[in-house]
Amino acid sequence: MLRVHSYESLGTFDGPGLRLVIFLQGCNFRCLYCANADTIDLKGESTETPAEEILRLAVSEKPFFGSKGGVTFSGGEPTMQAKELVPVVRMLKENGINICIDSNGGIWNEHVEELFGLADIVLLDVKEFDNNRHKILTERSNAQTLATAKWLEEHEKPFWLRYVVVQGYSAFKEDVTAMCEHFKNYKMIGRVEILPYHTLGAHKYEAMKQEYKLKDVKENTQEQLDEIREIFEKYFSKVTVN
Repeated sequence: MLRVHSYESLGTFDGPGLRLVIFLQGCNFRCLYCANADTIDLKGESTETPAEEILRLAVSEKPFFGSKGGVTFSGGEPTMQAKELVPVVRMLKENGINICIDSNGGIWNEHVEELFGLADIVLLDVKEFDNNRHKILTERSNAQTLATAKWLEEHEKPFWLRYVVVQGYSAFKEDVTAMCEHFKNYKMIGRVEILPYHTLGAHKYEAMKQEYKLKDVKENTQEQLDEIREIFEKYFSKVTVN
């Protein structure tokens, strides 16, 4: 059984093509800008869902996936439920369904390794390259995230880099440059996705009676996004701003 928070049908922002996005409950990071704060707690307002129900939903939408689409497991952090997720992914792949895992890469165990081995593509969210700033932003180290990226590269598993640009927290050009230098020789990075900071999830904190700590942080200017994109484009051929 998987703890499922919610679903998005025919999503276009979480992997290639049209996708059924399944948001799983539970996250090991505490990102200050989290847009899905209601998915952090491992139980939350989730529903225990059998693999057969997920398979039924995926197969019902399969005609819309085309040659590129499929199912994306997001969250929360899907690797929190890696042990339970592995057999679900196996069932989906047996039915010819493409699998994406949207992950912060911060958890590693035998089940996560098996999960990433099964996935067709991993959407790896690198929150910040400087570890001290990463800890401020997420309350966690980025060491395992970088180790996960290295594993994906060494095992020839395709992945996309995703980077949220937050003024005062991750919009430092020197950190983006350092990250690009670190990853510049990786052959398995198929795309870099720049994600502008937004406050769409801020209302959830109010509903949960929690403080949204970035309420004074402004959204990105176009100039700022262009500057970050130009840095990435010096190193990678496919860079998008979502």
